[in-house]
Parts: sequence; C-alpha cells; structure tokens
Amino acid sequence: MNIFSLAFKNLTRKGRRTAVLILLTAFLSLAVFGGSVMILSLQSGLNSLEARLGADIILVPSQAQSKVSFQNMFLQGTTGAFYMDASALDKVMEVEGVEKAAPQTFLASLKADCCSIRIQVIGIDPEKDFTVQPWIARSLSRELGDMDVAVGCKVEADVGEIIRIYDMRCKVVARLEPTGTGLDTAVYCSMETMAELLRAAEEKGVSHKIESGDDVISAVYVKVRDGYDIDTVNSRLNGHIRKATAVRTRSMITGVSDSLAGVSRTITVLIAAVWVLAFIILLLSFALIVRERAREFAVFRLAGASVSMLGSMVMLESALCGLAGGLAGTGAAALVLFPFSRLIENALNLPYLMPGLTQVLLLGVLTVVLSVAVSALSSTMAAYRLSRVNPGTALREGN
Repeated sequence: MNIFSLAFKNLTRKGRRTAVLILLTAFLSLAVFGGSVMILSLQSGLNSLEARLGADIILVPSQAQSKVSFQNMFLQGTTGAFYMDASALDKVMEVEGVEKAAPQTFLASLKADCCSIRIQVIGIDPEKDFTVQPWIARSLSRELGDMDVAVGCKVEADVGEIIRIYDMRCKVVARLEPTGTGLDTAVYCSMETMAELLRAAEEKGVSHKIESGDDVISAVYVKVRDGYDIDTVNSRLNGHIRKATAVRTRSMITGVSDSLAGVSRTITVLIAAVWVLAFIILLLSFALIVRERAREFAVFRLAGASVSMLGSMVMLESALCGLAGGLAGTGAAALVLFPFSRLIENALNLPYLMPGLTQVLLLGVLTVVLSVAVSALSSTMAAYRLSRVNPGTALREGN
C-alpha cells in the first residue's frame, strides 16, 4: 500500500476530523479568493472610470452642483438633467491652454419601455467627442445615425430592438462593454437625436429651456494642451464663463480613490487576520491529531515504517485537506461574488468591474495552491513531533 492510498484511507476513516480540517482551509480560501476578487474589481472599476472620463476638466452649469450630484451620475447611475447655453462651447475654446472641447447633453427619461427604472440619455457630437466615441467605436464601426442609440451593458435592450424614449422610437445599434460605473446604465445618441428627444420631452412637460434660448448643452469635456498647467486652465475657465463651474476630473476621482483605498485596506486586513487565525488553528489541530494518533504511529513504526514516511503521510493528509478546502472555499466565494456582483456594486457605491475570466482562473489556482501550502506548512510541526515519538512509550501509554 502506497503513502497516497494510506493517507486517503486515514482521512476517510476519521470523517469528522477531516471535515473540520477541510472547513478551516475552505474558510481561508474563501476569504483570500473573495477578498482578492473584490479588490481587483474595485481597482478595475477605478481604472475604467479614469479611462471613460478621458478629460482633464469638465465644465457644467453652476446649478448642477445643487440639482444633482454630477459625480453620482458616473458612479451610481443617478439620473439628472441640467443645461447651459450652447455658446459655452465656443467660450471654452477661447481660453488659452484648451486643446479640445466636446459637448454633451443630458436627458433623464421618465421610463423607457426597455427598462424598469429611469435611464440617463446622453447626447454627444461624434466629430468633437474624444471620451465616449472611442468607447462606442469598439462596438459600432460607424457613427450613430438619426434615432440610433448605443446602450450601456446594464440596459435591458439588445441590438436591433426599438426602445421608446418620450414616445420617440429609437433603434439600438450597439451594446457597450461594461465599465463598472453608472455609465453602464446610460443610453447614448447623437446631438441630432438628442434635439428630437428634447422636443418630445418638452411636449410631455419636461422643460429644458433656459433664459438665453433653446440651444442647450449640459457639459463640456476639456482636454488641456501639453505644457499647460491643468489647475491654471481650470481657473481661467471659471473666470471666463459665467453661470458655469469647471471641475478637474482628477478631483472627482481622488475622492473615489480614497474610498477605494480604505475599502481595500479593510479587506486586506481581514484576509491577513483570517490567514493568521487559520494557520494557528491548523497548527494546533495537527498537534492534537499527532498526540491523538501516537499509538497508531507507534504501530506503523514497529511494522517498519520510517519517521520520514510517516511525516510524509501526515503532510500528504494535510495537503489533501487543503486541496479539498481550497476548491470548496474558492467555489463558494465564486457562487456569491459573480451572481450578486450588481448587489455588491450597489452596496459599495464605488466603481466595481469584475476581472476577466483569465484573471479569475489564475487567482483561483493561486488560492488553491496557497490553501494546500498553508495546510502542508502547518503540519510540519506535527511531523517534527512525530519524529520524537518513542514507539514503546506510546504503546504503553495507550494501554
């Protein structure tokens, strides 16, 4: 009989003891895998937010700060609409240090027939846009046409479907890749389509008119020329354009980054605590197991088994428990994290983008390897104690 089959028989013979060891390692792997996936998801969400904003400065009407949290539109998908005169775009281009400026117009729908909740409609100018258009281009090889819309991944509408926004028929021509932000719940269209939607909204009693006229936009995304200080350009914009506020995108992201760092530190501390606790408990468990099995090991010694063989058997038993626990804990974490990722995102109120399949599989393998390694390492002390057991003494104590 080889060591592997002997170790397996020992584990199955003491089912309760084996179950406890597997449960401990499963708890360890669940914490490591689950916590690591959450940290990666938060970091991916932040990186996605930075990439999707794509501008150094965003100019919005002053009322936007009080009417709706502009930041929450990106982070949580909060709907909102605020307007300023479209001439603000030309005024932005007059400011020294501005390289590019792209307008966007927002419209909060009452309730589109494609969704169970209100959605944010965002109009862009494909010729000027440098933030959303490159993202849309990954899913659509042409520009958005009249009454065409591209939808975020969380909008329940497939390509080719017709959705109604303020009773206007809009055709879905693209579904966009996930970003882990509020942008996933938005609908994107051209400025020409947005003009039609604004007129339809006006007929429904949803006014967008301002004192200076009907030609409105909601925000201007600004790219600063190389060599110019962003803070200086930001101050110039605030001084040059009335009834509007220029906000550095970095200032929006900094608060999110700080919150993310706090959550990540908390998760890391919890993982470390679980790791240390599980390791200590496993050490004590294997020490007790060796003491409990002293007479059994003495019989093996008298039958001709060497100390190294018995030590290898103990380590193999612990490694098998670690393997089973690692697979169980990783699987349990996956069953919680992936089906309920949207609930986790909503609970955290932070950008949350699950890592790709390759990253998840690699992380799962590393977690299982760690579980096996920790279990085997925790049994080394037991194997050392085993080498000091005197067969004759152990058999006399057992009688």
